[in-house]
This record gives sequence, C-alpha cells and structure tokens, in this order.
Amino acid sequence: MKRNFLLVLVIAIITTSCNSQARPPYELAAFTENEVAVSIFLDTNVDGKYFLSAKFTPPDGYHLYSKDIPITGVDELGRPTLLELTNESQMKVLGELTESVNAEVPNFEPKELFVYPPGTVTLSLPVELPQGDRWVKDVVKITYMACSGGGCKAPVIGKLVSIRIPGVDLFE
Repeated sequence: MKRNFLLVLVIAIITTSCNSQARPPYELAAFTENEVAVSIFLDTNVDGKYFLSAKFTPPDGYHLYSKDIPITGVDELGRPTLLELTNESQMKVLGELTESVNAEVPNFEPKELFVYPPGTVTLSLPVELPQGDRWVKDVVKITYMACSGGGCKAPVIGKLVSIRIPGVDLFE
C-alpha cells in the first residue's frame, strides 16, 4: 500500500514539474475563407527547434495546389499553398517550407500544376523566435486555392494574418 502511494506521488511530482513550463503547440490564429479552414500554430520538434505551421482544410472533395508552383499558377491556373513571413517579421526563417503530404501530378492538364490529394495539408517553416520573455505582435502571409472536379473557389493570395508569438526566453 505504501509502495503504491509513493509511486503515485512520484508520478504526480514528475507530471507537475514537466507541465510547469507550457510548451507548444500554440494556436496563433484561425480563420475560414472561401470554405478553406486555416489554423496557424507554433510547434517544436524533439530537438527543441521551432516551427511555424499552417493547417489548410478544404471542403470535402477539394484539393489544394503544391507549394512549389508559381505564385500566378501554371498558365494562370491554380495558386500555390503558402505560409510566408513578411519582411518585417520578428521571426527568422531557418530552412525550407515543408509539407505534410507530397504533391502529385494531376489527372488533368497542365500536368505541371501539381496538386495535393484532397484533404488537409499542413505546411511547416523552421523559424527562430525573437529574443525576450514576452509575446510580440507579428504578421504572416497565407496563399491557397481549393478546387474540385466541379470548379474552384476564389484564390486567397498573400492574406496578411496578425499573430502574437512568444519570445524564446519564455521557454528557458
């Protein structure tokens, strides 16, 4: 009985101490425009590196376009799915934008208009947080266009989204 009590007490202490410093993911903003739900959040990996991410959820049966197509699309068709920092951002980009699913060659022309399979796509950008121990205002840019066999929603191009990000010293 004492042994079980001590085990429960030790687990409770460890759990409490591990949770004393809140860690990401932090939802920074969320909106729906042209029937695509977008959630912007800050996350970390096992190495403690920070990632600014955006989760794009189009309506059922709709796809989004690859992050790698031109901003004007291909032959004026489609628009890339993008998460970008502005020139005035408090964060610094530390690497390439990555995607949660691979884009595919479409079953329609032009074949260079790579698309993600229908469903949710998350883009992640490795970032350096600003110095300090407070939350600061920032702005990110979001671009996307959702289409299905029946047509496309209007594109969202370079939408500025206000967020608040933590200074890196909040996590030490």
